[in-house]
Amino acid sequence: MDWDKLRIFHAVADAGSLTHAGDALHLSQSAVSRQIRALEESLNATLFHRHARGLILTEQGELLFDATRAMSQRLEAAVARIRDSKEEVFGELRVTTTTGFGSLWLAPRLPKLYEKYPELKIDLMLEERVLDLPMREADVAIRMKEPSQADLIRKRLMDVHMRLYALPAYLEEHGRPETMADMHNHRLICQNTTSAQVSAGASMVAEILTHDVQSMLTVNNYFGVLQAVLNGLGIGVLPDYVTLDFPELERVLPEFESRDIPVFLAYPEELRSSQRIAAFRDFVTEEIFAHRKRERSET
Repeated sequence: MDWDKLRIFHAVADAGSLTHAGDALHLSQSAVSRQIRALEESLNATLFHRHARGLILTEQGELLFDATRAMSQRLEAAVARIRDSKEEVFGELRVTTTTGFGSLWLAPRLPKLYEKYPELKIDLMLEERVLDLPMREADVAIRMKEPSQADLIRKRLMDVHMRLYALPAYLEEHGRPETMADMHNHRLICQNTTSAQVSAGASMVAEILTHDVQSMLTVNNYFGVLQAVLNGLGIGVLPDYVTLDFPELERVLPEFESRDIPVFLAYPEELRSSQRIAAFRDFVTEEIFAHRKRERSET
């Protein structure tokens, strides 16, 4: 099998266009087209349906793309391991975590990491979907539950709790709830029930709603919940890690909180020796230690 033709096929399948693939490969569209035709002839199969809006993989094309994608991911892993055999910390590090944790806790702390390792290139992927680390959809993950995928190294970073917060100005205008029943008179701001979220947060919201809450604002991530609370729209369900960075928030019904939510850092076993992973892991661990130390000093 001609590896060069497979490389070109993979680029075309990924881009969905001969022109875009040619730009990425620094080849003319006609050169790319010739390579694809030659590959189809060697396989005696049609790999793409061609139409005005671009290219769509045939069933045979999908099978080949699955194979070349796996090859590409394995090659990326090999290159990463080769580069990580050096002592320097540099290159791309793909980090996945939830929108809330990534935007509210991790991103504001990244300047310290870049200051220490200026040649590091972080691709921060914020989404609730759990990416497949063994298949190299990301290099390292921070998640609000223990990862279930095999062949991962796991480190429990901390526990967080969902709590109720509001602006003092909102509470002065609308009253401070003294019991859960008083939530009936307030607007609740929380993640919507269809959003991917930790079960502890969903259970907490379900309990609050048993008290006949009349007004609600639901958002699909905690960053949006925080913005609504900071604009005085009501009482929000938020993770406790936001409070130190937003001291203007006041905790509501302090005896009420969710059960422990474990936060795990995980990465593939094959990246055990990665200098980039080690640098990121140690940085996050140190920041969490400093965060918890500051939290204890202010309580």
